[in-house]
Amino acid sequence: MEQKIHQGRNVKRFREMLGIKQEALAFDLGNDWNQKKISILEQKDVIEDNLLKQISNILNIPVEAFQNFDEEQAINIISNTFGDNACVANPNSTFNFNSVEELKKLHEEKIALFERMLKEKDEMMARIEKLINK
Repeated sequence: MEQKIHQGRNVKRFREMLGIKQEALAFDLGNDWNQKKISILEQKDVIEDNLLKQISNILNIPVEAFQNFDEEQAINIISNTFGDNACVANPNSTFNFNSVEELKKLHEEKIALFERMLKEKDEMMARIEKLINK
């Protein structure tokens, strides 16, 4: 018995995993779209290729993911692969995470970004003042 991939359900799953609301997807698709149309779209078994490509570009997910992902198969593979005592990693492994250093690095990157943004703002203000004073 062949199981069909439900493309609309896959769009919904990926959209929800990304934390994107139906209204936001509708807005990105254009003026003819609204939340209700997205809801109807997510109920369709098969979605037109050109529309699927648009959604793929918006969500930044390959078209093949919508066309080939089958949640039931994925769950079946996972449940048959891992038993009750299964361990993905070596149980004797040691993981060294230096979260404080990572946080410092991220903070420094954020400060550098803000400084670049402030510099760009100052340059833009200077250009605007030049234009005003002409």
